[in-house]
Amino acid sequence: MPTTQTADRSLIPANGTALYRACRCFLRLLFGVYNRWEVSGREHVPATGGVLLIANHTSYADPPIVGAACPRPVNFMAKAELFRIPVLSAVIRRTHAFPVKREAADQQALRRALHLLDNGQVLLLFPEGTRSPDGRLMPFEAGAAFLALAGKAQVVPVGIDGADRLLPRGKPVLLAAKLRVRFGPPLDLSEFQAQRRSREVLQQACEVMSPALDDARRMPVPPSRHASLQTGDVIKRTCSTTARLLCLIGRLGSLQAE
Repeated sequence: MPTTQTADRSLIPANGTALYRACRCFLRLLFGVYNRWEVSGREHVPATGGVLLIANHTSYADPPIVGAACPRPVNFMAKAELFRIPVLSAVIRRTHAFPVKREAADQQALRRALHLLDNGQVLLLFPEGTRSPDGRLMPFEAGAAFLALAGKAQVVPVGIDGADRLLPRGKPVLLAAKLRVRFGPPLDLSEFQAQRRSREVLQQACEVMSPALDDARRMPVPPSRHASLQTGDVIKRTCSTTARLLCLIGRLGSLQAE
């Protein structure tokens, strides 16, 4: 009998799931109008192949911010406790999240991350390991460098400015804070690739990655981005994005009807 190949369910579709696309469309509208966000450097994200995005972490809003800003669908790590909540678990799985145990080295999550990168997907990682309490960049964890080297993927720094003001600690609602996202050029870690991934080599790789991420946070926004949006521009962008969102919702409804 002929054999049939089954799809690898650990990999997301090329354009992301329908729920992911709908959420991304809504968030782009929200951040564009409510937070007047500025996104620069999208051209630094390779169009194909595995990509590891490393971003600074100050707020729970960081993952959806990067997911909305990135031109390609993004996979996320989320703490395992969230996957014990029935409805939330279903939602975050369908928006490309997978669980990671933070109290110890999670080998299963690490294998999943490497599998995604090896299969040409995009993965977001916060190399500090936790949210910064004051916005300053904290030391990187060695696991971030291990993924960057073992995954053999392009490593792109992503600077986020304003997320801690958009969703401060202890605040249950989003605030109308200015938001900036900057993608930096891919890092050259080739000097470490052929070396044994010892603690010293991983530390040296972190010392290359950390300044690059700090530079991405401080990268100047192109002058045209600084100009305030005119009312007509906001209306046009709002109508266009809303129409796309309604179209996606309609498609989802028709699929459910079938």
